[in-house]
Amino acid sequence: MAYGYVIAQIDVTDPASYADYVKQVLATIEVYGGEFLVRGGKSESFEGTPPGERNVVIRFPTYQAAQNWYHSDEYAPVKKMRMAASNSVQTIVEGIE
Repeated sequence: MAYGYVIAQIDVTDPASYADYVKQVLATIEVYGGEFLVRGGKSESFEGTPPGERNVVIRFPTYQAAQNWYHSDEYAPVKKMRMAASNSVQTIVEGIE
């Protein structure tokens, strides 16, 4: 079965509030078997302008697990924190088997 990936490009608008989000999000990800593969760090864009400078990639055991996490009750209050502290594009992608 193929992994599911959450790919996020984020423009942080409130760094202090976003830091609170960062402290809480991992616990929600682990409930669904997810792990961070990319969480910020140095990056360079070559074609087009990304919607934000922070890039995040989270791997889940399946595409459905990624969907379940994103729409979960566990993540809902934490997601509200992220949305209040940033603008972003969140994409869930099925990996190659």
